[in-house]
Amino acid sequence: MNPEELEQLKELIEFLKENQIGEFALERGDLKVSVKFGGEQTAQPGMDVASLARLLAMQSPAGAVAPPVHVPVPSVAPQMHASAEVSSSAEASEEADLHIVKSPIVGTFYESPSPGASAFVKIGDRVENGQVLCIVEAMKLMNEIESDAAGEVVKRLVQNGQPVEYGQPLFALKKV
Repeated sequence: MNPEELEQLKELIEFLKENQIGEFALERGDLKVSVKFGGEQTAQPGMDVASLARLLAMQSPAGAVAPPVHVPVPSVAPQMHASAEVSSSAEASEEADLHIVKSPIVGTFYESPSPGASAFVKIGDRVENGQVLCIVEAMKLMNEIESDAAGEVVKRLVQNGQPVEYGQPLFALKKV
């Protein structure tokens, strides 16, 4: 990589840090960039795909060919969310028995196949292994997220339209 491309890569990494994006991969022709920050992170609500796309357009000139690059990035401290709720030991043991379905990708969570349609699943529904639970939109692609276990949906851990990170819990299932 030439010095200009390295500087653009540094700008991209700073952009990802500022917007608290936990994982990012770019593939253009022979150029492959993968960045993963340590710790849990959540995207800021103001961050959108269009902003990221504009930055990417600046980062790589059309037709540029470079070898694959893996950028090690130091761990960023996880963002903690304060909770006024104190759980009892009974609640803690109950939650230990739950199966958590996590997002396999970064994107936007949607509970239904289209606006105005009913949700794929609701609290109390029994689901089978492989049943679609929700959609995570990433770069205008709608990715169906399937249950990796059978059970009863006891919690939805994200709101409709909320940005989600890789590995972020989406649903809690009580195995039956």
